[in-house]
Amino acid sequence: MSYLIAAPQLLTEAARDLANIALSVNAANAASVALTTNVMAPGFDEVSAAIASLVSEHAQEYQAFSARAALFHEQFVRSLNAAAGSYAYAEAAAAQQLLSVINAPTEALIGRPLIGNGANGTPGTGQNGGDGGLLYGNGGSGGSGAAGSGSDPGQPGGRGGNAGLIGYGGAGGAGGAATAFGANGGVGGAGGNGGWLYGGGGPGGTGGANTGLSGFGGAGGDGGNGGLIGNGGVGGAGGTVNAGNGGAGGSGGNGGVFGNGGAGGNGSGVVSGGTGGAGGAGGNATLFGAGGHGGTGGAGLSLGEAGGAGGVGGAGGLVFGDGGLGGDGGAGAGGAKAGAAGIGGDAIGLVGTGGTGGHGGNNLNTGDGGAGGAGGAGGWFGNGGNGGAGGNGGNSANFGGSGGNGGAGGNAKLVGAGGFGGAGGSGQNGSLGTGRIAGSGGDGGVGGLVFGSGGFGGNGGTGAGGANGGNGGDGGSAIGQIGDGGNGGSGGNVTLGIPASPGTGGTGGTGGRLLGNHGVAGADGTAT
Repeated sequence: MSYLIAAPQLLTEAARDLANIALSVNAANAASVALTTNVMAPGFDEVSAAIASLVSEHAQEYQAFSARAALFHEQFVRSLNAAAGSYAYAEAAAAQQLLSVINAPTEALIGRPLIGNGANGTPGTGQNGGDGGLLYGNGGSGGSGAAGSGSDPGQPGGRGGNAGLIGYGGAGGAGGAATAFGANGGVGGAGGNGGWLYGGGGPGGTGGANTGLSGFGGAGGDGGNGGLIGNGGVGGAGGTVNAGNGGAGGSGGNGGVFGNGGAGGNGSGVVSGGTGGAGGAGGNATLFGAGGHGGTGGAGLSLGEAGGAGGVGGAGGLVFGDGGLGGDGGAGAGGAKAGAAGIGGDAIGLVGTGGTGGHGGNNLNTGDGGAGGAGGAGGWFGNGGNGGAGGNGGNSANFGGSGGNGGAGGNAKLVGAGGFGGAGGSGQNGSLGTGRIAGSGGDGGVGGLVFGSGGFGGNGGTGAGGANGGNGGDGGSAIGQIGDGGNGGSGGNVTLGIPASPGTGGTGGTGGRLLGNHGVAGADGTAT
């Protein structure tokens, strides 16, 4: 007896092709009905009438036959699809039986399959996800945490399962919510690690929310680490709150030997009575890859609430890779300061550019803006990252706020230019406010030890309504043999006709020892 081999996908494709043919034939038949079933006689004699009648009858018989053929065609296509489904089901059942036989020894010895995905944790239990197969399979997702009862905090989310040789780590479970006064949301579960050979880390779980009148949101879970080839998982976002501190974002997972670090999770904002959660740090790369971006700090949205700080960018790989961007600071409100931005990640390897610093948070009402993040250092061959801009101060009717200072530019190491300094944030001053000032620009980074120009200084922020202008940042020097010094940043202007001092321009950086021009000093600000 010969063996029968069936390919369900080919049967399905054949049925699809036959169905398309039927559509074309039916369309042609429908178009010919009016022209062939009611033919007009070419003359008034009996012969012409007989010919027209014969043609019309033949066309009517053809249409009837075509209808029967179309019905048979439809039944045949349906039979093909049913056969393909039967074969596919039989193959799946046989494959599952085969997998059960293959996985039985390893499951008996270590409780883990050889091939297959790990089981997901049950929701509402905080159960960890199961690990994937030793050879192939993704980790299971962690179960969400149970909500807190009474004054109890929310249960932490379960950790995502790890992959084996090839596969992705499972996602961390969300932290359980807290409902009572003063109770905290549960922490999100960490993501599972990617496969040893290939696979990215799983994302961290979201922190549990706080739905009561006081208490903290749960922190987001950290992302899992990548395998030999794989990116780190993204950190989970912080849990939300009604009144209390917002949850911090989880850190991004580290990348593998070939892979980028995961981005940090964002901090949660706060509605009243607390501080926005800090953004999570970006994950680091290992050898080849970029660092993960830092998460954004949570915003303070009501009276007296400070914004959360932005997360630090992850470091680039030891051989090649840029540093991650620093996270932006969260906005502040009602006299509280906005969040400072995260520092850009360093390019710690041979080749790479430092990460740009994050933007300082703006203030929504009467407080100060957050400082911009400094740029990360460049690699041995690479430029320093630019500093982030400072946040603007608040601008209420009676009280204003000072602007945040711009972040300094990152330094180059051997060959490369220094990063530019960030601009200072605008300062605001209401009719009852005093002593407000715009943010100063960040200093430029220095050039490389062999070759590279210094970065330009950032411009000072503008002062409005009586606030002083910010000073410009100093230009970075070319400390090596060849390179130009960076120009100084311009001083900030002052506006609205109230006596205030404009900002002073920054000094220019010095040029290289053998070749290079000195930087030009920045212009002083003006009053209008």
